[in-house]
Amino acid sequence: MSEGKKEIRDRLRHIKEMQTPEERFEKSRAICRHLMGLISSGETVMVYTSKEKEVNTVPLITMLLSYGYPVIVPIIQSDDVSLRLSYLEDMMVLVPSTFGVPEPIGNEIPADGVDVDTIILPMLGFDRSGGRIGYGAGYYDRFLAQYPDLRKIGIAFACQEVDSLPLDPHDVVMDAIVTEEGVVYRRV
Repeated sequence: MSEGKKEIRDRLRHIKEMQTPEERFEKSRAICRHLMGLISSGETVMVYTSKEKEVNTVPLITMLLSYGYPVIVPIIQSDDVSLRLSYLEDMMVLVPSTFGVPEPIGNEIPADGVDVDTIILPMLGFDRSGGRIGYGAGYYDRFLAQYPDLRKIGIAFACQEVDSLPLDPHDVVMDAIVTEEGVVYRRV
């Protein structure tokens, strides 16, 4: 019998937690460098603000802001399981919020999904067919269903790869997947 999503999530959480903070940070920096090669000048990039044990997006956001790219970050709305968007101009306005995720609460600059060119998504796991498994709440699946034409780039540590994910019809395939090893998947 093949593994279900719950078993895959449990296994991947354990694997991810085995890394030291130093390993995660070094790998995150490599991922961010690889990502910058995929982003075109002037693109508006929506990127998640990382919490502990995820790919650290601080180096990416810092680079994007320093080069003058418009950066949009999601704000979790747990009441209706949706994402509200805000432009981010200064990392210092981020404060721990829902699920411990840093968000610009009190310093929001409203943004709209139609303004986003590329979205950088967190992944708990991935496969080499562009499949992504998230944490299970569906925030990003709902958002992507509203904005299907965004370029979707998933980022994760190489240790989060699985042979094949059991994808449901509502699961969205990534346009590219980046790990510390580079671009490991790109839709042709």
